[in-house]
Amino acid sequence: MKHPFHDAEFLTTAADWRQLPSGGAPEVAFAGRSNAGKSSVINALAQRSRLAYISRTPGRTQHINFFRATSGALLADLPGYGYAKVPAAVQRRWQVFLARYLAERKALVGLVLVMDARHPLTDLDRQMLDWFLPTGRPVHVLLTKADKLSPSERRRALQDACRTIARDYGAATVDAQLFSATRRLGVTDAELAINAWLAPRESAASAEKERPRHQGE
Repeated sequence: MKHPFHDAEFLTTAADWRQLPSGGAPEVAFAGRSNAGKSSVINALAQRSRLAYISRTPGRTQHINFFRATSGALLADLPGYGYAKVPAAVQRRWQVFLARYLAERKALVGLVLVMDARHPLTDLDRQMLDWFLPTGRPVHVLLTKADKLSPSERRRALQDACRTIARDYGAATVDAQLFSATRRLGVTDAELAINAWLAPRESAASAEKERPRHQGE
């Protein structure tokens, strides 16, 4: 199986729309409430210890970090949400930018939404879904820190989350799974989900490169 983000390297940081990477490489965005474990998820998928910085003072990062995989695909690490560590005016500006990014970014093929398995589907998680789902692109929910739950609690947490998603979002393309970065629980399942998003884009790119060129094109 291809590992979509193994050996990924930092590419650039974007603080506004003009700074977003160009070129059209497929992007997978990672979002989540501060302290939900998003940085640990990214590090686990990349098999790197500090690719994504794990801050002890969450909520301060107000930009999107981009990492490039060996395949050329991009990983977009969105700012953690849920902590009021910046002025209200800055928060509003970032809400506008992130809402536009999620709704209009053509290279974006899917959203990995990271939630603490003990506190899933908060109001802010739902806001992210409301911004993204109208695009028709898929969401894969990672219920993190599953190692802090007993086996029966894990099953219940997953069942409850899937039931709530089905009830509130219907036919929308939202999947959910358990995840633990410390025990590497669910890493393979997450990679399979991401590969399914990237494969059509990578196949299309390969076909375009191989397509015969005619005079006048």
